[in-house]
Amino acid sequence: MRTVFWENSELKMIDQRILPGRFEVVSYHGHKEVARAITDMVVRGAPAIGAAAAFGLALAGYESAASSPDDLITDLQSAVSILKVSRPTAVNLAWALDRVMRNADTVKDSITTDDLRQYVLAEAQKIANEDVEINKRMAEHGAALINDGDTIIHHCNTGALATVDWGTALGVIRTAHEQGKKIHVLVDETRPRLQGARLTAWELEQYGIPYEIISDNMSGYFLKAGKAQKVFFGADRVAANGDVANKIGSYMLALAAHDNNVPVYSVVPTSTIDLSLAHGGLIPIEERDTDEVLGIQFHGESIAPKNARARNPAFDVTPNRLLSGIVTENGVVYPPFEINLAKVVNQDS
Repeated sequence: MRTVFWENSELKMIDQRILPGRFEVVSYHGHKEVARAITDMVVRGAPAIGAAAAFGLALAGYESAASSPDDLITDLQSAVSILKVSRPTAVNLAWALDRVMRNADTVKDSITTDDLRQYVLAEAQKIANEDVEINKRMAEHGAALINDGDTIIHHCNTGALATVDWGTALGVIRTAHEQGKKIHVLVDETRPRLQGARLTAWELEQYGIPYEIISDNMSGYFLKAGKAQKVFFGADRVAANGDVANKIGSYMLALAAHDNNVPVYSVVPTSTIDLSLAHGGLIPIEERDTDEVLGIQFHGESIAPKNARARNPAFDVTPNRLLSGIVTENGVVYPPFEINLAKVVNQDS
């Protein structure tokens, strides 16, 4: 089953907030509902967010009472404004919406209003289908970096749940496993929302890949002790120089790996590479509700004092100097990233 899919005139998504305890698929009928679902992390992961936003735009087309293509485009633009602010860091969200609108604008003068609605939906479906194919291409490139017997530290969730299907960094690990390589995964919990412990561990169980959950601050121990040979994570946005914005904790993990000469790879579709930003310092970092930090309990009791305050940046930026390579659907990119990233992004154009 796909994480994000269209069925019976509805957008359906796996509710990632309640895994692994329950598996439920929720349905959406309007673009504002989709924007809220993205903000609330019913769906998460840059590629999945992009596809969800595109389908949200398709819903907006059917919600609109416009009787002309021009009026429909105006209503779609209003929906874009709402959807774009639902998560600020993941570039795939804006990329998907801009792609649909750009293509819709080129055909609006030659088709009917109803055909334009169908066209927007078809574009959203195309983005979703392409995501699966792109993930599998990335997985083949990335799996070649994994040796038989490797133990891999993985941060956050980058599997099928973070994409339309298959996954980015976890898709690489899954492919290496299916190639017959004997691998083991150390799964960072990924606090405060615990996407590693809740989602990545759940996916690895489905695939039959051996794993152990570790707290985020244990990674340095395993790296220094020589008990991990590779580090893999995804990205929500990559700047033109190769700086990577990813789930909070990625920077510390990359620092520890770099200090112990362990290769670090970020796995991303080229749609996640933002050549308009020169460096990672320009990437907007989302700060989420501090309840995500303060609401954590241990043995049923709150971990923090009643009047405690907190901070909750959802992402950090790993400088390009800490990365061994960036895996894309067009191949593995190595330094100098400032030159080589642009080559893979423009390879299909």
